[in-house]
Amino acid sequence: MKKLITLFFLLAIGLVSSQSSISDRQKAIIQKDSLKKAKVAVEQQDDKLDSLITSLGKFKIYKKEAHASYYADKFNGKRTTSGTRFDNNKYTAAHKKLPFGTKVKVTNEANGKSVIVEITDRGPFVRSREIDLSKRAFKDIASRKDDGGMKVTIAVLNN
Repeated sequence: MKKLITLFFLLAIGLVSSQSSISDRQKAIIQKDSLKKAKVAVEQQDDKLDSLITSLGKFKIYKKEAHASYYADKFNGKRTTSGTRFDNNKYTAAHKKLPFGTKVKVTNEANGKSVIVEITDRGPFVRSREIDLSKRAFKDIASRKDDGGMKVTIAVLNN
């Protein structure tokens, strides 16, 4: 019986190691059941690393306590200053000075949530605002669903 349990355990480890070599983003955790000694439970756990950040590089803080807002729905489908069509479901933004194509990490200072967007337009054309985010990017980091503006930290990708 002990040999059978050992064989099962070794097969489970072999299965786990072959699965983990298929996907580097998953780690296998093997736990023994405390009540039934013969049972082995195998769980899959995803890494919490953001592969986009690690593949892009490091971000340098551009501005803290900047005021961010989001595009109105009436701009959906219209051309941006860079020439691309605006889509409120993509992760894009408008900034007055940053070059088009710049990757920017925008972090909500109230809750710490962040999103990475690409600058594709000029604006916002309100003096107190620093950046306009697409609606999807804004809602991903907003504290409440009815927020219209927030204080953010803007960090620019260093190449």
